[in-house]
Amino acid sequence: MHVADFVSGSLAGACGVAVGYPLDTVKVRIQTQRQFTGIWQCVVATFSKEGVHGFFKGITLPLATISMTSSVVFGTYRNCLQCLSQARRAGCGPNTKPEIFLSGLAAGVAQTSVMSPGDIVKVRLQCQTASKRGGAGATKLRYRGPVHCLLTIVKEEGPRGLYRGVLPLMLRDSMSFATYFLTYATLCEWLTPSGNKRPSWSGVMLAGGASGIVGWTLATPMDVIKARLQMDGAQERRRYKGFLHCITETVRSEGAGVFFRSLGINWLRAFPVNMVVFVTYEGVTSLLKDADAPPPAPV
Repeated sequence: MHVADFVSGSLAGACGVAVGYPLDTVKVRIQTQRQFTGIWQCVVATFSKEGVHGFFKGITLPLATISMTSSVVFGTYRNCLQCLSQARRAGCGPNTKPEIFLSGLAAGVAQTSVMSPGDIVKVRLQCQTASKRGGAGATKLRYRGPVHCLLTIVKEEGPRGLYRGVLPLMLRDSMSFATYFLTYATLCEWLTPSGNKRPSWSGVMLAGGASGIVGWTLATPMDVIKARLQMDGAQERRRYKGFLHCITETVRSEGAGVFFRSLGINWLRAFPVNMVVFVTYEGVTSLLKDADAPPPAPV
């Protein structure tokens, strides 16, 4: 059991959230609200109405839960690699590309059940555009914070409401994490100098950032559907009857291009976030494994 990967994955996920959350808020708003027509327009409108706080709405719960979900992702990935290697009796030999792909896919599916409740709370708080500054014309906030949002969803929609949008979330994360880890492993292999076991830290940063871009390129269409289904539950009158109806209604009213409207900001956010994630993950894993290594034998 690779316990170190759970610990380092947890810390890596928390660092990634801290780096990428403001752009994640902009992404979610562009995906779900027609009043935002582009990245810059959304940034300006959010800042002018809500201030800096507007970019960090709902960050408390993701910071608390991302450590758990990221721990599940990296821990599941590493232990699946070990199991697949043992199944083909490869011992300590390198894993094959199909094994890396399947382990990434399993990691994406595994985190869904843990991630969904926190993700829907995050999305609804991010899309709450009313300002906290107050004033005569201020709109009353529906959700006062992460806990209030969580309890309101359970009260109004039942426990199943916390898993609204779970199907597109699973489809998003299974394929994106499969390609994410496969891209990272392939680039690390290419960037490792002859005679070395691993790439330099600059190689890790490049491979991590690039793998994030590849993963989010595949993930973006399902991410749009997920966010719309999650926000649909917050409306008094629901617009979508389900997963397939959300896809067809979105294409009918806005065209297929809407599924990639947030692709630019996903790329912008993916590189620095995943660069930080993998540098943290590799660094902490190395420290933990060095600490667990047996002392050298006496001469």
